Amino acid sequence: MYGWMGKILRVDLTSGVCKEEQLDPAVAKDYIGGRGLGIYLLHREGNPKGDPLAPENPMIMATGPLTGTGAPTGARYMVMTKSPLTGAVTCSNSGGMFPTEFKRTGYDAIVFSGRSESPVYLWVDQGKAELRDAAHLWGKNTHQTTDLLLEETQARAKVACIGPAGEKQVLFASIMNDKHRAAGRSGVGAVMGSKNLKAVVVRGKGRIPLADPDRFKVFNKEILDIFKANVKETPLGLTVNGTAGVVMATQNFGVLPTKNWQQGTFEGWEKIDGEELTKKFLKKNSACYGCPIGCGRLTRVDDEKFKGEGEGPEYETIYAMGSNCLIDNLPAILKANYLCNELGMDTITMGATIACAMELVDRGYLSEDQVGRSLEWGDAEALVELTRMTGTREGFGDRLAQGSYRLADSCGHPELAPVSKKQEFPGYEPRGSQAMGLAYATSPIGGSHMRGDPAYFELFSVPEAMDPHIWEGKAKVTKAFQDLSAIIDSAGLCIFFAVRNLAAKDLGVAPTGILEYINAATGIDYTLEELMQAGERIINAERIFLTEAGFSRKDDSLPDRLTKTPAPTGPAKGMVCHLEEMLDDYYKVQEWTADGIPEPAVIEKLGLDKLKKD
Repeated sequence: MYGWMGKILRVDLTSGVCKEEQLDPAVAKDYIGGRGLGIYLLHREGNPKGDPLAPENPMIMATGPLTGTGAPTGARYMVMTKSPLTGAVTCSNSGGMFPTEFKRTGYDAIVFSGRSESPVYLWVDQGKAELRDAAHLWGKNTHQTTDLLLEETQARAKVACIGPAGEKQVLFASIMNDKHRAAGRSGVGAVMGSKNLKAVVVRGKGRIPLADPDRFKVFNKEILDIFKANVKETPLGLTVNGTAGVVMATQNFGVLPTKNWQQGTFEGWEKIDGEELTKKFLKKNSACYGCPIGCGRLTRVDDEKFKGEGEGPEYETIYAMGSNCLIDNLPAILKANYLCNELGMDTITMGATIACAMELVDRGYLSEDQVGRSLEWGDAEALVELTRMTGTREGFGDRLAQGSYRLADSCGHPELAPVSKKQEFPGYEPRGSQAMGLAYATSPIGGSHMRGDPAYFELFSVPEAMDPHIWEGKAKVTKAFQDLSAIIDSAGLCIFFAVRNLAAKDLGVAPTGILEYINAATGIDYTLEELMQAGERIINAERIFLTEAGFSRKDDSLPDRLTKTPAPTGPAKGMVCHLEEMLDDYYKVQEWTADGIPEPAVIEKLGLDKLKKD
């Protein structure tokens, strides 16, 4: 095999046995790797109706055929499992240096099953795997854990671990690698904690085999030259201000979620924008392995009240902890971001849950006695303190640890939670970006922009412009972006490579650059249609898992706040998201029933009838 390493590592945490098996080339071809391989294995190993925090729920870490090859942004891995936050499938994605090192150990994927009686970590050194005692690491934050493990193993090893939030099964706990990079969404860290697995440490020097190294090298140089020609023209200006630069764009479009999604504009936006972050807090850029963009921000806050340093925040963190809470204090947002990384929590859900709590208090549905402190819109100190308390499940933090849906529901007002499938939304208000609303509602993992992001069309004119306020015709675009995201995640690439290498194709998107890279790496010689069909296969495999878990059209939903209450400010003023109308079209384009279940014909076309165990 080329591109793939050809092996899967199985780790039975109950027995402590590690063993390897061969990766089936036919499975690799049909599901690519990463997210695709993950959903294939989850179907084979997992139970859609099972308890996400039970030992029987498998957790799968998987790379793609382009991970670690030197392809720009080819530094991603996926974590696949059943989510404790949503009850749905999840496919949490992270970059940095860990994914490449993981793949170079000789494995395309690691499948964790069972539960250890006591805390352990997995040490994989040049293809040799063993479980080691981690009792001395339990209770340590992610930075402390990483430093200690590098001392115990090898200084050049790479670490993915959980912090106290994962140990205490905060429902949106993340897995942190390289200290600052997060497989953040849907509670994958809680699943890892439920298994008493503290960390995965990898050291590998294996060569990643390429089918046509010369062809790969020539194409790689062409793409890198484009990226390096002018850093200011990298996607969305990411080299200059990172993803934080998106604040100005979403404010101008009126889609910057504000005051727990009550509106799409924020008066204090300039105080939390990417330019402000760069000017006052940036130490230097950081980049994942082999990435010419360098969108990461290594930052520092010297203010004694919020002192700290680390990586971030990203745009999504700034919206969730900033405009969404009416907080324009950037040092406080940075501090809360650092705490999330150290404790191991998803910043989107954390910020959105605090915003929800602020509205519940504001409306009298939650008392300050219950919170244990005053809690008003714009309270920067409360943001930091409640973030810390959530990671340790202290006081009111124990309720915040359940996420915004369960918090709002416990107060009798679930409609105030900004969620789909119980997962909080990223930072694009769908009353002013119609296709994003459809993407949120139909995302297999719940509210997400990384499982299909038509905002590139609607807001950033990539690869071509489309009116964000029109809902007609958005089903086809949304499906195309979802299929594309499945390809990107499965290949081991980042979305930011894709936005420089897309072509509009009949209001769809064609992953032209990805096709050339995958074919040169693997030697499969996919046609464009075959590659897009692989993305479609992965999306449908995830949808089948959802339907077997009991999800249907009723769960492809948005809060009434977005579908029935007109936007009060900005360019989208007076508009609602036309979700129900778009859903009808979307299911037809997907070849699903009116209730959102894949039709037998599409299952047969994609070979999904062979998905289950033999």
